[in-house]
Amino acid sequence: MKNDIIIAGCGVGGLYAALNLPEDKNIVIITKDKAENCDSFLAQGGICMQRDDEDYDSYFEDTLRAGHYENRQESVDIMIRSSRDIINDLISYGVDFQKDENGELSFTREGAHSKPRILYHEDITGEEITSKLLAEVRKRKNIRIYEYVSMIDIIEYKGKVRGVIASSAPDNELALNNPHVKADNGSLVFELRAPEVIWATGGIGGLYAHSTNYPHLTGDALAIALKHNIPLENPDYVQIHPTTLFSNKKGRAFLISESVRGEGAILLDKNNNRFVDELLPRDVVSHAIFEQMEKDNTEHVWLSMAPIPREEILTHFKHIYEECLKEGYDCTKEPIPVVPAQHYFMGGVHVDKYSETSLKHLYAVGETSCNGVHGANRLASNSLLESLVFAKRAALKISHELENIQIRKHNIVIDLNKYTNLDKIAAGYALSVNTEIERMRLYHEQHNNDIKHRPVNIASA
Repeated sequence: MKNDIIIAGCGVGGLYAALNLPEDKNIVIITKDKAENCDSFLAQGGICMQRDDEDYDSYFEDTLRAGHYENRQESVDIMIRSSRDIINDLISYGVDFQKDENGELSFTREGAHSKPRILYHEDITGEEITSKLLAEVRKRKNIRIYEYVSMIDIIEYKGKVRGVIASSAPDNELALNNPHVKADNGSLVFELRAPEVIWATGGIGGLYAHSTNYPHLTGDALAIALKHNIPLENPDYVQIHPTTLFSNKKGRAFLISESVRGEGAILLDKNNNRFVDELLPRDVVSHAIFEQMEKDNTEHVWLSMAPIPREEILTHFKHIYEECLKEGYDCTKEPIPVVPAQHYFMGGVHVDKYSETSLKHLYAVGETSCNGVHGANRLASNSLLESLVFAKRAALKISHELENIQIRKHNIVIDLNKYTNLDKIAAGYALSVNTEIERMRLYHEQHNNDIKHRPVNIASA
């Protein structure tokens, strides 16, 4: 079967792009793990929406202030003005946002927002949105999802993308139906051709020892971009979330949503004294926590949810409540230990306002991309909205291209044997991304005297 579009990744960006592409086009989605194991499923807090015309200026200013005015203002404007249409679209797919007693949408507030403008579903908004999009994608006959398939390169020909190189288990149908070779570890390495490719591969949390991200998200698209001289933008802009549940267990850190502090939770030092305004931007709160930990000589600080009514915790934050119980803490009765961890990637592959990279017909959306919305620091609950807005713009541009260009079959010869050492490729990719992050971090330090807002430098894995 001829492929029209390949999408690498199946978070909200990849799924929503697929849903906005023509239904007469063949779309292949590949994902490194199980479809549900993406960071979009983990988003707790919510998704922003411009409430009315009067909300525009404050929403715009809140986003710029959080981003230390390094945002691309055109992108911020596009995101805000598109927000209501996106929300209406999500509701049409069955997303169940919280309603008030009058049946109207209910809004909450999070750190660095001047007013409530965040829609939510309990404390699992990401799961609610992503699961509904995934269910819709699975209904479409023109979209095929292949799990446990890793992108290891792209096919480039005369300044245009022409497909991807991928790896999978030896019994994978997609691999067996395309030109392939056997890798050193027994996997299959294969080529997958298409005239349009979307990167939606998520962030870089897998490169860090402590992260809220899934460990298989290792910035593969960034490494491939570097290999093909596709520009990145601000790869050192890595956001540290102030509050993850402290645990001695290994694995992904459990996020304590920004909305918990938005609803009144307070941060305490070892002597139960409050030491920071909890509603400041994330990077400022993270720095304050690290400073307090150093001062107190502790591995964490404390988060008290005492100001939040017990019933509110059990309804709005029931999944956080349940996770805390697993660690031996009843957050309705006692403070819980929290510590910052790597959480989000504001940098990424540089894209224009249609999410296209410098390589023709190659697009990047979501955390993989950098369209400039977030600047140096992301405003809470802007990530899902930004991903959806610019995924749709990519899909609409691709739809226009497929209508107006003639796809020619090119006789491109690919030597798949150079990809058989997958462990070496993965290690090399991780090294190249970490090296570029450090290079840009040093560059920004040297060219900006006011670096207090720069991302906290936590250890990589």
